[in-house]
Amino acid sequence: MFKNHNKDNTYINYLGEVLPFAAIGLLVIYCLKNVSFTNPLLWIPETIAITCIIGLHYWKENTLLNIGAGTVIYMFLVQVVFV
Repeated sequence: MFKNHNKDNTYINYLGEVLPFAAIGLLVIYCLKNVSFTNPLLWIPETIAITCIIGLHYWKENTLLNIGAGTVIYMFLVQVVFV
């Protein structure tokens, strides 16, 4: 894609460091954009799932585990606990 294939390209290195965090931030904002705080039943499942994801991230530091476990926890809460 780039004519100069050296590994010393500071702009590409910078994008490689910054873009993953920016993408995760955008995904979090997109997922929480329709959360209503009028009723606790509408935002407690999201809060519990996010707390579990943060705890898993600090414990295991595995992105795929965080995504999978967060999805399973959220879906369990929404479909079984907070019906």
